[in-house]
Amino acid sequence: MSEKIALYPGSFDPITFGHIDVVRRACHFTDKLVLAVGVHHGKKPVFTKEERFEMINTIVAPIAQATKTDFEVVSFDDLVVDAAMRAGATIMIRGLRDGSDFDYEMQLSGMNEKMAPHIQTVFVPSSGDTRHITASLVRQIAAMSGDITPFVPDAVKSAFDKKLSS
Repeated sequence: MSEKIALYPGSFDPITFGHIDVVRRACHFTDKLVLAVGVHHGKKPVFTKEERFEMINTIVAPIAQATKTDFEVVSFDDLVVDAAMRAGATIMIRGLRDGSDFDYEMQLSGMNEKMAPHIQTVFVPSSGDTRHITASLVRQIAAMSGDITPFVPDAVKSAFDKKLSS
């Protein structure tokens, strides 16, 4: 039986409790989980690729270890199906918060399936506790000096505090 490798792509700017919820669920049906940090050269993220890698490794490695799931963080600046193929993934993980996510993700899934039919998209619904969390809202709240502790782990809150104080 071959190893089940799943790719979970995103900007992870920053990683939130919503992302972590999807990671926890994905670790239960895959042997290896690859978090792929998208790097878009036209966008200016709050955190550098290296800072995002560090936060992801700090937060996700213990979850992967507890579930005996191999774990890796990579970056990509091309098509997500190309990143999946480089990782050897046959599963693409996509988190769903609501119906609007579903409509958009169905379009992406259809396009990806045409380009890479051997990669299956698996939709992972968010739990009720994390359904409302988006990284863009977390960034907005942090930029306005709001409390982001209900939405992100302590390591991310600390990284924001450090970033915003400089």
